[in-house]
Amino acid sequence: MKIDSDFLPEKQCIVIDIGTKYTKFGFATEHSPRCIIPTCCEIDGTPISDIYKCKDVQTLTLALTNFIHMLFYKYALVAPKDKKVIIVESLLSPTTFKEILAKVLFITYEVASLCFVPSHCASLFTLGISTGLVLDVGYKEAILIPVCEGVPVLRLWQAMALAGQTVENQIKTRIDIGQLSPDESIDNIAEDIKARTCFVTSLKRSKILATGQNVEPKTSDVEYHINGERSITISGDIRETVHDVLFEENIDEMSITTMILETIINSNVDTRLKLAENIVLIGGTVMAKGFMSRLKEELVEKLKSPKYNNLKIAKFKFHIAPAFENYIAWLGGSIFGSTNNLNILSQTRENYINENFVPDWPTTFTRQKIE
Repeated sequence: MKIDSDFLPEKQCIVIDIGTKYTKFGFATEHSPRCIIPTCCEIDGTPISDIYKCKDVQTLTLALTNFIHMLFYKYALVAPKDKKVIIVESLLSPTTFKEILAKVLFITYEVASLCFVPSHCASLFTLGISTGLVLDVGYKEAILIPVCEGVPVLRLWQAMALAGQTVENQIKTRIDIGQLSPDESIDNIAEDIKARTCFVTSLKRSKILATGQNVEPKTSDVEYHINGERSITISGDIRETVHDVLFEENIDEMSITTMILETIINSNVDTRLKLAENIVLIGGTVMAKGFMSRLKEELVEKLKSPKYNNLKIAKFKFHIAPAFENYIAWLGGSIFGSTNNLNILSQTRENYINENFVPDWPTTFTRQKIE
């Protein structure tokens, strides 16, 4: 018989990963989240689909209060009071968001302690390594941060607005919307079409298709069913090429591929090989079939460019994630929550009330409030 966590002798730590598209919630020591829900809430009946883009402090505070309430009481069915909480956060997350989230959890919901864990470091916990090149391709953007001996090297971070939303925009512009009825919107089904019917093609096939030539074997068209009542046709060309936008270079000659190479070439000489042989992919977008293979091909092809002759790297090695890539960072937070470091790096409610300060990620002690 399963025992509710509220009645366990020692309360389990709660792990939350608030992404721009989906939020993962669960308990430390567990191998997967209890729930994965859209990161959205309602304020006075108005849906807010992107909490990170609230324009003022009051709106953000109300949005986070409603969202945390919904998360705990509707989906998790656990009271947050006196619980230990881990927040798996992006290192590029706005400071205001972090401070207001801490205030909501400590003051409104009275959690016992709070610890912020960088998502890129947490991802390496799942693999048992301390050095790696972590590429997070989520919904809004791709973020690349190298981690050396457990410390993120922020001077080498890279970010581009190339992620799941970019692929969905390709689908929206290329699908014949005349197939839809007046009461149907492509916005509501683009993500599902991407996940169910599309894949990442090989570099060789991509080059041929880019010239307008036919390639064999030809990718077949598929019927996408809407609400089990009717269907629309998704062409083979769309299925195979919508992800190519992630590997196309912009006017600054930057893409996901060059992000990796630029980070490696700008790192210390003695760490370049180690980073190239410890690449970790996380985020929902990298789950697309063929993504890792295509990225390997793109990297090897790009190495032939004179710009990267001095790298002296013959191959790249990717780690195979121990779980689905969309919640690898959450899993790292779950592992961290089972270690003794949690009590050392967490901030208690008492300390927060006395000092009104949220320590930054590299801080191992709570700094005194600056008068």
